[in-house]
Amino acid sequence: MILVCGEALIDLFVDKPVGTTVATRAIAGGSQFNVALGLARLGTRVGFLGGVSHDRFGGFLADTMAREGIDTRFLKRSSHPTPLAVVSTDDDGQPSYGFHSAGCAERDLNIADLPVLDPSIAAIALGSYPLAVEPVGSTLLSLAQRVTGRIVVSLDPNIRPSLAGDPGRWRRRFEQFARTATILKLSREDLAVAYAADPDAWAAERLADGAALVIVTDGAAGATAYHRQHRLQRRAPPIAVVDTVGAGDTFHAALLARLAQKNRLSRDALAALTAETLADLVDYAAAAAAITCSRRGADLPRRAEVEAMLAGGADVPRA
Repeated sequence: MILVCGEALIDLFVDKPVGTTVATRAIAGGSQFNVALGLARLGTRVGFLGGVSHDRFGGFLADTMAREGIDTRFLKRSSHPTPLAVVSTDDDGQPSYGFHSAGCAERDLNIADLPVLDPSIAAIALGSYPLAVEPVGSTLLSLAQRVTGRIVVSLDPNIRPSLAGDPGRWRRRFEQFARTATILKLSREDLAVAYAADPDAWAAERLADGAALVIVTDGAAGATAYHRQHRLQRRAPPIAVVDTVGAGDTFHAALLARLAQKNRLSRDALAALTAETLADLVDYAAAAAAITCSRRGADLPRRAEVEAMLAGGADVPRA
Protein backbone atom coordinates (compact mmCIF):
# COMPACT_ATOMS: atom_id res chain seq x y z
CA MET A 1 0.00 0.00 0.00
CA ILE A 2 1.00 3.62 -0.61
CA LEU A 3 -0.03 6.05 2.14
CA VAL A 4 -0.74 9.52 0.77
CA CYS A 5 -0.46 12.29 3.36
CA GLY A 6 -1.75 15.85 3.13
CA GLU A 7 -4.83 17.80 2.17
CA ALA A 8 -8.30 16.93 0.97
CA LEU A 9 -10.38 19.98 0.12
CA ILE A 10 -13.09 21.32 -2.14
CA ASP A 11 -12.10 22.79 -5.50
CA LEU A 12 -14.69 25.46 -6.21
CA PHE A 13 -14.57 26.08 -9.96
CA VAL A 14 -15.82 29.55 -10.86
CA ASP A 15 -17.32 30.29 -14.27
CA LYS A 16 -17.44 33.71 -15.93
CA PRO A 17 -20.05 36.05 -14.41
CA VAL A 18 -23.42 36.47 -16.08
CA GLY A 19 -24.99 39.65 -14.82
CA THR A 20 -24.96 39.47 -11.03
CA THR A 21 -24.55 35.66 -10.96
CA VAL A 22 -21.42 33.51 -10.89
CA ALA A 23 -21.94 29.79 -11.43
CA THR A 24 -19.69 27.42 -9.46
CA ARG A 25 -19.01 23.69 -9.28
CA ALA A 26 -17.79 22.05 -6.07
CA ILE A 27 -15.46 19.10 -6.72
CA ALA A 28 -13.48 16.89 -4.36
CA GLY A 29 -9.85 17.94 -4.68
CA GLY A 30 -6.58 18.96 -3.12
CA SER A 31 -3.19 17.96 -4.47
CA GLN A 32 -2.73 14.98 -2.17
CA PHE A 33 -6.36 13.89 -2.51
CA ASN A 34 -5.74 13.86 -6.27
CA VAL A 35 -2.62 11.72 -5.84
CA ALA A 36 -4.58 9.20 -3.77
CA LEU A 37 -7.44 9.22 -6.28
CA GLY A 38 -5.01 8.70 -9.16
CA LEU A 39 -3.35 5.75 -7.44
CA ALA A 40 -6.71 4.10 -6.73
CA ARG A 41 -7.88 4.55 -10.32
CA LEU A 42 -4.63 3.05 -11.57
CA GLY A 43 -5.25 -0.08 -9.54
CA THR A 44 -2.81 0.58 -6.69
CA ARG A 45 -3.67 -0.03 -3.04
CA VAL A 46 -3.71 3.37 -1.35
CA GLY A 47 -4.68 4.96 1.94
CA PHE A 48 -5.07 8.62 2.90
CA LEU A 49 -3.72 10.23 6.06
CA GLY A 50 -5.03 13.71 6.85
CA GLY A 51 -7.56 15.84 8.65
CA VAL A 52 -11.07 15.77 7.15
CA SER A 53 -13.93 17.79 8.57
CA HIS A 54 -17.15 16.50 10.06
CA ASP A 55 -19.04 19.12 8.02
CA ARG A 56 -21.01 18.29 4.87
CA PHE A 57 -18.07 18.88 2.53
CA GLY A 58 -15.88 16.69 4.75
CA GLY A 59 -18.46 13.92 4.66
CA PHE A 60 -18.50 14.21 0.88
CA LEU A 61 -14.71 13.93 0.75
CA ALA A 62 -14.63 10.86 3.02
CA ASP A 63 -17.46 9.19 1.09
CA THR A 64 -15.74 9.92 -2.23
CA MET A 65 -12.51 8.34 -1.02
CA ALA A 66 -14.31 5.21 0.14
CA ARG A 67 -16.25 4.95 -3.11
CA GLU A 68 -13.06 5.27 -5.17
CA GLY A 69 -11.32 2.52 -3.20
CA ILE A 70 -9.07 4.68 -1.01
CA ASP A 71 -8.51 3.24 2.47
CA THR A 72 -10.00 5.77 4.90
CA ARG A 73 -8.96 4.20 8.22
CA PHE A 74 -6.11 6.72 8.52
CA LEU A 75 -8.40 9.79 8.35
CA LYS A 76 -8.66 12.11 11.32
CA ARG A 77 -12.19 13.48 11.43
CA SER A 78 -11.96 17.08 12.60
CA SER A 79 -14.32 19.69 14.03
CA HIS A 80 -12.62 22.34 11.87
CA PRO A 81 -14.20 23.35 8.53
CA THR A 82 -13.28 21.98 5.12
CA PRO A 83 -10.77 24.15 3.20
CA LEU A 84 -11.79 25.63 -0.14
CA ALA A 85 -9.68 26.32 -3.23
CA VAL A 86 -11.39 28.73 -5.63
CA VAL A 87 -10.24 27.81 -9.15
CA SER A 88 -10.51 29.79 -12.36
CA THR A 89 -8.79 29.08 -15.67
CA ASP A 90 -7.61 31.40 -18.41
CA ASP A 91 -8.18 30.97 -22.15
CA ASP A 92 -5.18 28.59 -22.35
CA GLY A 93 -6.50 26.37 -19.57
CA GLN A 94 -3.96 27.53 -16.99
CA PRO A 95 -5.49 27.61 -13.50
CA SER A 96 -5.25 30.25 -10.83
CA TYR A 97 -6.16 29.53 -7.23
CA GLY A 98 -7.51 31.41 -4.25
CA PHE A 99 -7.24 29.44 -1.01
CA HIS A 100 -9.46 29.64 2.04
CA SER A 101 -7.74 27.32 4.51
CA ALA A 102 -6.73 29.15 7.68
CA GLY A 103 -7.92 27.16 10.68
CA CYS A 104 -9.32 24.38 8.52
CA ALA A 105 -9.40 20.61 8.94
CA GLU A 106 -6.37 19.69 6.82
CA ARG A 107 -4.12 21.50 9.33
CA ASP A 108 -5.59 19.58 12.25
CA LEU A 109 -3.12 16.70 12.37
CA ASN A 110 -0.84 16.26 15.37
CA ILE A 111 1.95 13.83 16.16
CA ALA A 112 -0.40 11.93 18.48
CA ASP A 113 -2.63 11.27 15.44
CA LEU A 114 0.08 9.40 13.52
CA PRO A 115 -0.69 5.72 12.99
CA VAL A 116 1.66 2.80 13.47
CA LEU A 117 2.63 1.82 9.94
CA ASP A 118 2.25 -1.88 9.28
CA PRO A 119 4.52 -3.79 6.85
CA SER A 120 1.96 -3.55 4.04
CA ILE A 121 2.85 0.13 3.55
CA ALA A 122 5.63 0.28 0.95
CA ALA A 123 5.75 4.06 0.50
CA ILE A 124 4.40 7.36 1.73
CA ALA A 125 3.66 10.26 -0.62
CA LEU A 126 4.00 13.79 0.71
CA GLY A 127 3.41 17.18 -0.80
CA SER A 128 1.73 20.51 -1.26
CA TYR A 129 1.14 23.31 1.20
CA PRO A 130 0.50 21.16 4.33
CA LEU A 131 4.28 20.72 4.45
CA ALA A 132 4.61 24.41 5.32
CA VAL A 133 1.72 25.04 7.74
CA GLU A 134 1.21 23.95 11.34
CA PRO A 135 0.65 21.70 13.12
CA VAL A 136 0.35 19.35 10.14
CA GLY A 137 3.74 20.32 8.66
CA SER A 138 5.71 19.29 11.75
CA THR A 139 3.58 16.16 12.09
CA LEU A 140 4.29 14.99 8.55
CA LEU A 141 7.98 15.82 8.93
CA SER A 142 8.08 13.63 12.04
CA LEU A 143 6.47 10.80 10.07
CA ALA A 144 8.93 11.16 7.19
CA GLN A 145 11.90 11.18 9.55
CA ARG A 146 10.61 8.06 11.32
CA VAL A 147 10.35 6.00 8.14
CA THR A 148 13.28 7.30 6.09
CA GLY A 149 15.60 4.48 5.11
CA ARG A 150 12.91 1.87 5.82
CA ILE A 151 10.26 2.66 3.22
CA VAL A 152 10.14 4.86 0.14
CA VAL A 153 9.32 8.52 0.74
CA SER A 154 8.08 10.33 -2.38
CA LEU A 155 7.94 14.12 -2.23
CA ASP A 156 6.26 16.65 -4.54
CA PRO A 157 6.31 20.20 -3.08
CA ASN A 158 3.65 21.57 -5.49
CA ILE A 159 4.40 25.02 -4.14
CA ARG A 160 1.53 27.46 -3.59
CA PRO A 161 3.23 30.86 -3.13
CA SER A 162 0.11 32.36 -1.53
CA LEU A 163 0.18 29.69 1.20
CA ALA A 164 3.88 28.93 1.52
CA GLY A 165 4.62 32.23 3.26
CA ASP A 166 8.18 33.47 3.54
CA PRO A 167 10.25 31.84 0.73
CA GLY A 168 13.25 31.38 3.01
CA ARG A 169 11.17 29.63 5.64
CA TRP A 170 9.61 27.45 2.95
CA ARG A 171 13.03 26.44 1.61
CA ARG A 172 14.26 25.53 5.08
CA ARG A 173 11.20 23.35 5.68
CA PHE A 174 11.43 21.75 2.24
CA GLU A 175 15.12 20.97 2.82
CA GLN A 176 14.12 19.04 5.94
CA PHE A 177 11.62 16.99 3.97
CA ALA A 178 14.00 16.55 1.03
CA ARG A 179 16.58 14.89 3.28
CA THR A 180 14.06 12.11 3.97
CA ALA A 181 13.04 11.59 0.33
CA THR A 182 13.78 8.60 -1.85
CA ILE A 183 11.92 10.17 -4.81
CA LEU A 184 11.68 13.89 -5.53
CA LYS A 185 9.22 15.07 -8.17
CA LEU A 186 8.69 18.74 -8.83
CA SER A 187 7.84 21.05 -11.68
CA ARG A 188 10.24 23.46 -13.29
CA GLU A 189 7.95 26.22 -11.99
CA ASP A 190 8.35 24.90 -8.43
CA LEU A 191 12.11 24.92 -8.89
CA ALA A 192 12.06 28.51 -10.15
CA VAL A 193 9.86 29.75 -7.31
CA ALA A 194 11.75 28.00 -4.52
CA TYR A 195 15.33 28.04 -5.74
CA ALA A 196 15.84 29.84 -9.07
CA ALA A 197 18.20 26.93 -9.69
CA ASP A 198 19.45 25.05 -12.73
CA PRO A 199 17.57 21.72 -12.81
CA ASP A 200 20.66 19.64 -13.61
CA ALA A 201 22.72 21.10 -10.79
CA TRP A 202 19.84 20.93 -8.30
CA ALA A 203 19.10 17.30 -9.17
CA ALA A 204 22.77 16.37 -8.81
CA GLU A 205 22.78 17.85 -5.30
CA ARG A 206 19.69 15.85 -4.35
CA LEU A 207 21.13 12.59 -5.64
CA ALA A 208 24.34 13.27 -3.74
CA ASP A 209 22.24 13.86 -0.59
CA GLY A 210 20.67 10.41 -0.90
CA ALA A 211 17.66 10.60 -3.21
CA ALA A 212 17.37 7.64 -5.58
CA LEU A 213 15.32 9.40 -8.27
CA VAL A 214 14.63 13.05 -9.13
CA ILE A 215 12.14 14.08 -11.80
CA VAL A 216 11.56 17.63 -13.02
CA THR A 217 8.42 18.13 -15.12
CA ASP A 218 8.05 20.96 -17.60
CA GLY A 219 4.49 20.94 -18.94
CA ALA A 220 4.18 20.31 -22.66
CA ALA A 221 7.99 20.05 -22.92
CA GLY A 222 7.87 16.78 -20.99
CA ALA A 223 10.03 15.69 -18.06
CA THR A 224 13.64 14.99 -17.18
CA ALA A 225 14.53 12.07 -14.92
CA TYR A 226 17.78 12.04 -12.94
CA HIS A 227 19.27 8.85 -11.54
CA ARG A 228 22.77 8.05 -10.39
CA GLN A 229 23.37 6.01 -13.55
CA HIS A 230 21.13 7.86 -16.00
CA ARG A 231 19.81 11.22 -17.14
CA LEU A 232 16.77 10.90 -19.38
CA GLN A 233 14.58 13.51 -21.06
CA ARG A 234 11.19 12.51 -22.50
CA ARG A 235 8.64 14.53 -24.45
CA ALA A 236 5.03 14.86 -23.35
CA PRO A 237 2.36 13.35 -25.63
CA PRO A 238 0.83 15.98 -27.94
CA ILE A 239 -2.77 16.59 -26.87
CA ALA A 240 -5.37 19.34 -27.06
CA VAL A 241 -5.31 20.88 -23.59
CA VAL A 242 -8.63 21.66 -21.91
CA ASP A 243 -6.95 22.69 -18.66
CA THR A 244 -3.94 21.61 -16.61
CA VAL A 245 -5.67 21.26 -13.24
CA GLY A 246 -4.30 18.14 -11.53
CA ALA A 247 -1.65 17.39 -14.16
CA GLY A 248 1.25 17.35 -11.73
CA ASP A 249 -0.70 15.30 -9.21
CA THR A 250 -1.56 12.80 -11.94
CA PHE A 251 2.11 12.51 -12.92
CA HIS A 252 3.11 11.84 -9.32
CA ALA A 253 0.36 9.24 -8.83
CA ALA A 254 1.11 7.47 -12.11
CA LEU A 255 4.85 7.40 -11.39
CA LEU A 256 4.24 5.64 -8.07
CA ALA A 257 1.59 3.36 -9.58
CA ARG A 258 3.96 2.25 -12.32
CA LEU A 259 6.71 1.56 -9.80
CA ALA A 260 4.26 -0.58 -7.82
CA GLN A 261 3.12 -2.40 -10.98
CA LYS A 262 6.73 -3.22 -11.84
CA ASN A 263 7.69 -4.20 -8.27
CA ARG A 264 10.19 -1.34 -8.11
CA LEU A 265 8.84 0.44 -5.05
CA SER A 266 11.85 -0.02 -2.79
CA ARG A 267 15.14 1.83 -2.41
CA ASP A 268 17.18 -1.10 -3.73
CA ALA A 269 14.94 -1.52 -6.77
CA LEU A 270 15.04 2.21 -7.49
CA ALA A 271 18.83 2.23 -7.28
CA ALA A 272 18.94 -0.55 -9.89
CA LEU A 273 16.66 1.12 -12.47
CA THR A 274 17.80 0.72 -16.07
CA ALA A 275 17.46 3.45 -18.68
CA GLU A 276 14.71 1.41 -20.36
CA THR A 277 12.71 1.04 -17.16
CA LEU A 278 13.18 4.73 -16.36
CA ALA A 279 11.84 5.69 -19.79
CA ASP A 280 8.82 3.46 -19.24
CA LEU A 281 8.10 5.13 -15.88
CA VAL A 282 8.25 8.65 -17.28
CA ASP A 283 6.24 7.79 -20.38
CA TYR A 284 3.52 6.15 -18.29
CA ALA A 285 3.28 9.15 -15.95
CA ALA A 286 3.30 11.61 -18.85
CA ALA A 287 0.53 9.70 -20.66
CA ALA A 288 -1.64 9.77 -17.52
CA ALA A 289 -1.03 13.51 -17.05
CA ALA A 290 -1.88 14.16 -20.71
CA ILE A 291 -5.24 12.43 -20.30
CA THR A 292 -6.04 14.62 -17.29
CA CYS A 293 -5.12 17.73 -19.32
CA SER A 294 -7.52 16.67 -22.06
CA ARG A 295 -10.46 16.87 -19.61
CA ARG A 296 -11.90 19.62 -17.48
CA GLY A 297 -10.69 19.67 -13.89
CA ALA A 298 -8.74 17.02 -12.05
CA ASP A 299 -10.48 14.04 -13.68
CA LEU A 300 -7.69 11.52 -13.30
CA PRO A 301 -7.53 8.50 -15.63
CA ARG A 302 -7.97 4.82 -14.94
CA ARG A 303 -5.34 2.20 -15.74
CA ALA A 304 -7.07 0.95 -18.90
CA GLU A 305 -7.16 4.49 -20.31
CA VAL A 306 -3.43 5.01 -19.80
CA GLU A 307 -2.58 1.63 -21.29
CA ALA A 308 -4.80 2.35 -24.29
CA MET A 309 -3.12 5.71 -24.85
CA LEU A 310 0.34 4.18 -24.68
CA ALA A 311 -0.79 1.54 -27.18
CA GLY A 312 -2.01 4.30 -29.50
CA GLY A 313 -5.69 3.55 -29.16
CA ALA A 314 -6.92 6.09 -26.61
CA ASP A 315 -9.67 8.48 -27.63
CA VAL A 316 -7.83 11.58 -26.42
CA PRO A 317 -8.05 14.89 -28.35
CA ARG A 318 -4.70 15.42 -30.03
CA ALA A 319 -3.00 18.74 -30.60
